[in-house]
Amino acid sequence: MIHTKSESDIASLAPSSPPRSPKRQVYYVQSPSRDSQDGDKASSIHPTPNCNSPMESPSHPSIGRHSRNSSSSRFSGIFRSSSGRKAHRKQNDKGWPECNVIVEEGKYDDLDDDKGFTRRCQALMALLSFIVLFSVFCLIIWGAGRPYKAEVNVKSLAVNNIYVGTGSDFTGVITKMLSMNGSLRISVYNPATFFGIHVSSTPINLVYSDITVATGQLKKYYQPRKSHRLALVNVEGSKVPLYGAGSSLLAATNDSIQVPLTLQFEIRSRGNVVGKLVTTKHRIRVSCPLVIDSTSTKPMKFKKDSCVYG
Repeated sequence: MIHTKSESDIASLAPSSPPRSPKRQVYYVQSPSRDSQDGDKASSIHPTPNCNSPMESPSHPSIGRHSRNSSSSRFSGIFRSSSGRKAHRKQNDKGWPECNVIVEEGKYDDLDDDKGFTRRCQALMALLSFIVLFSVFCLIIWGAGRPYKAEVNVKSLAVNNIYVGTGSDFTGVITKMLSMNGSLRISVYNPATFFGIHVSSTPINLVYSDITVATGQLKKYYQPRKSHRLALVNVEGSKVPLYGAGSSLLAATNDSIQVPLTLQFEIRSRGNVVGKLVTTKHRIRVSCPLVIDSTSTKPMKFKKDSCVYG
């Protein structure tokens, strides 16, 4: 029995059998594969069908999730743990798995601090060693230059004139007064063999009964090593009041007066052994008793034992 199909049946069966579409065109997309990263110049070529419907296009969400799953499974297959299980690794923005960075134990700052401390210690030790060695050297040089003391000799005193008279001081007191002037010759010898000396003196005084009646000053000068020098000093005094000490002055024969005096001064010498860092200083006190005759014009010469040098 032949059943005739109604129009409704034909309409319900029509979608189940879609009409044949024309032959799909195939195009190829070349993408870099893992083999190309290893140095192989060959690249994988995957056929991609030409999709006519939105569901068949590659931009469909289902296909994108599938591609991401396949890529993640491919990378997860590469990185495995030692136990054989797949290691779960994080992925960065580009989809590559992130690897843990090996952190070395310890810090380098401590090593740098130790090196800096060691260098400072070495520099300090070198400086201290230099100071000690230089101090020892200076001490040796000072000890070697210490014995070289300047030698001083008073040669002569020439009195140009001497006058003893009566007068009044600035307060109007009547007393005896003494005036004189002369020149003193002093010989200085520097025995040092490797340094010169600077010579100076205190005021050179002629003293009568603790009263300075004439004075002079040696000019400071420099004297080379192993050298002699004869210094000339002018001594003078004008109207020096003697007060009660003048009563002891007695007139000798021929109206000459004998005046007992004492020559007193100090010679100072300074030798720069190593510049101004190492110096030697000496002081020589000189005391010479003498008697001046007011009528004599001859210079008074001093012997070696006529003066006290200390």
